[in-house]
Amino acid sequence: MTRPSSPYLRGQRIDPQAISGRETAADLIDNAFLAYNAGRLREACQLFTQRMLHADTTVGMSLTGAMTPAGLGMSVLIPLMEAGFVDWIISTGANLYHDAHFALGLALHRGRHDVDDVELRDKGVVRIYDIFFDYSVLLSTDAFVREVSAREEFQRPMSSAEYHYLLGGYVRERERALGLSRRSVLAAAHEFGVPIYTSSPGDSSIGMNVAEQALAGSRLRFDVSADVNETAAIVLEAKRTGGRSGVLIAGGGSPKNFILQTEPQIQEVLGIDERGHDYFLQMTDARPDVGGLSGATPNEAVSWGKIDPDQLPGTVVVYADNTLTLPLLTAYALARVAPRPLKRLYDRREAMMDRLVREYRAALDFRDRRADDAKEGSGGH
Repeated sequence: MTRPSSPYLRGQRIDPQAISGRETAADLIDNAFLAYNAGRLREACQLFTQRMLHADTTVGMSLTGAMTPAGLGMSVLIPLMEAGFVDWIISTGANLYHDAHFALGLALHRGRHDVDDVELRDKGVVRIYDIFFDYSVLLSTDAFVREVSAREEFQRPMSSAEYHYLLGGYVRERERALGLSRRSVLAAAHEFGVPIYTSSPGDSSIGMNVAEQALAGSRLRFDVSADVNETAAIVLEAKRTGGRSGVLIAGGGSPKNFILQTEPQIQEVLGIDERGHDYFLQMTDARPDVGGLSGATPNEAVSWGKIDPDQLPGTVVVYADNTLTLPLLTAYALARVAPRPLKRLYDRREAMMDRLVREYRAALDFRDRRADDAKEGSGGH
């Protein structure tokens, strides 16, 4: 027996208009993406534009998968940063390394996935699924990274954000010398003051070349503790200045954990009173039932203090390929929301760290008493 008054039947009726071929991407998403993962993508687009892009929300993005070789640095990431829609980034090092190819004028080509890789190797062609490029692209980029990283301003320990900012300045110079523009995420982040961190600095060709220079006496070292504390400071600053913190998670892996662990770092390790990120939007192809972090749901993140439990109903997970979802999300956001002023968080790192240190010192007694109580309650010694 149908009961129209049931709360389960209060959702909008499924009654789309016929597609005409004249729709914008944003109109298509609102009208035709009504169910299943298309429905989740519509919800993701609306969460991003209607809540996460409020002026007082600081948006962090994590990025995994080979997105920049596929051109998404140019088509998606740079427009999002330029519009003020992404304020800070955690990326795999590989995405940043392959991003640099384009600014150096090096070519990547469309190819096929069903090829003989032995033949490709014989001909000096490297394959990322259906992307091909000459082996010399790697050698040229390696040489550029080494030449820049050997300069005097790099000869000290630094956070990965500082390294990427300095490297991005040189990438931007090379881009301009070649008559190119808006080719590199590193160069654009340098220009827009968007800090870019990598959670595993040694796990990429950038880290490999930095390691080679250590053998030759370079004093450059990645300060991973600075990365942990600086990213926590960004989130704390967003909250303490009357705003909110939102995370846009493209994929999973270590960058996802690194962007979410900012809240356990604040609450659990430093002992500072906080409740978790306010907005959680993930686009992934990872399953939750195998127990891996990549597929972990926002519900599970609540138990760790990563997500504010009061905000859980507003979280969205889209199960889809990010080469599809990221361009659509970007097109939707640029069509529906005016650009935001740039927060230029890179330029504010010192002040944000000062706040974190002050609150950490004020919370030390509470944190240590809590640890002692937990030890006694568990029968520890």
